[in-house]
Formats: sequence, structure tokens, C-alpha cells
Amino acid sequence: MRSGMEPKDRAEYENVKITVELLKSRTGEFDLESILFLKLRNVGICNLGCIGDCVNLERLDLSGNDISNLTPLASLKLLIVLNLSANRISNLDPLRSCENLQSLNLAGNLISSVDALCSLTELKNLETIRLKDTVCNFSNPVCMNTSYRCAVLEIFPKIKVLDGERVSGRGSDLYQLCKDIDASLKGLHSSGPVGELPGPKKWVEDDYWELKPTRKTRTDEAIQQFYDVLKECRELNSKAADIIAKTKRPPSTMN
Repeated sequence: MRSGMEPKDRAEYENVKITVELLKSRTGEFDLESILFLKLRNVGICNLGCIGDCVNLERLDLSGNDISNLTPLASLKLLIVLNLSANRISNLDPLRSCENLQSLNLAGNLISSVDALCSLTELKNLETIRLKDTVCNFSNPVCMNTSYRCAVLEIFPKIKVLDGERVSGRGSDLYQLCKDIDASLKGLHSSGPVGELPGPKKWVEDDYWELKPTRKTRTDEAIQQFYDVLKECRELNSKAADIIAKTKRPPSTMN
């Protein structure tokens, strides 16, 4: 049983099969096709039963159960987010039919090799995969392989997030942001006076970003615009001060 469950509750939460009655009681829906979101965490499910009748499901959380057979999930064509963490899954073949799947959590299962993930390569919309969760101490046997991360990224070249960490790449918003910030810090460091404390340390080597020497970042342009506006404001302030001083000066009197 899952941790945190009292012994008196074990009989209720063991060998549970998903039935129409269970789904209706959990969701309050009378029609299974009306169910869009479903959370069945830590209830001892070992048989997915009629879950496949919920054909319009978009988000499904089955974490913390005893599921090993995913066959009933094959009919969930509209599924976008699927959490299967902390189960007994080793075969992912039924998920190849979940063509709209974008986020998949498999941490804490029995996936033993990268080959077991190959059936997921047909999922063109898949952006997030989790096989390991250090916070919950969930993993898979495949994660013990030192080359596991590189192998997964090779199989899924378009993946954006692996095990909760955003994958760097030219299509990544984070990649572009870090690129601009690093360029700005580098400019500040090179313009600083000699003899002062060293500037901020660069995050990565120059050749990693492949920067062009003449490239001007958006951050540089924004800083320049700011200083131009500031200069103009100071000039206007000075002119205004002169005008005010002249108007307050007493008129000269004739002797």
C-alpha cells in the first residue's frame, strides 16, 4: 500500500477496478462521455476497467495505484495530460494511440530500457516527459543508465521538458532569454573600469551561444532608449528651471 494510509483503510483501497459507478460517484457526471478531467490518485486501482469509455477525457491522474496494463487508455484520443507516476507499468504500447498527448508523467514505474519508450515517438504533440522525480523519490530502472538522458533526448528531439528540467534548444524561450542576458552582462563587464572587482561570471563559453560580434540585443536597444529619454528629460528640466528663475526675478528699478 501507499505510504500514509491507515491499516484499517487497506481493504477499501486494494484491487480496485474502475467501474461506471466509481466514475459517476467521483465526478458527479451521469454520462461518461461528459467527463473531461479525472483524478483517481492513491485508490489502489489495478484494473482500468471502463476508463476507455470516457472518450472525451483531456486530463487524467492515475498516480499512486497498482496499474500495469494500459490497454483501456488506447481509446482516449483527446487526452492531453496523463499522470501515471507510482504504478507498475513496463509496457507503454497502448499510449501510441493517444495522439494529442502533450504531458506524460511515468516516474516511479518499471520501465527498464529506453527501447520501451520508442512507441511514444508517434506522439507528435508530446512536449513533457517525466521518468524521474527527485522530490518524491520516484524513478525507473532505465534512469540508472548514465547515458539515459542523452538517449531519451535522441529519441525525442522535439521534447521541451525532461524530468522537470527544461531542455535547452534554439526553439526554447528560456534559451533566448538567457542568451540576451548573458550578452548584456558581458557588455557591462567589458566596459567596467580597470582595477575594480571582476564582473559577473559568464554562464557558458562564448562559442556555445554562437554570438555574432555585430549583433545588438533587444536589451541593449532598450537600455539605449532609456538613457536617450533620460537625457532629454534632464535638458527639459534645466530649461524649465531657467524660465522659472527669470519669471521670479524682480524687475529693475530706475534711479
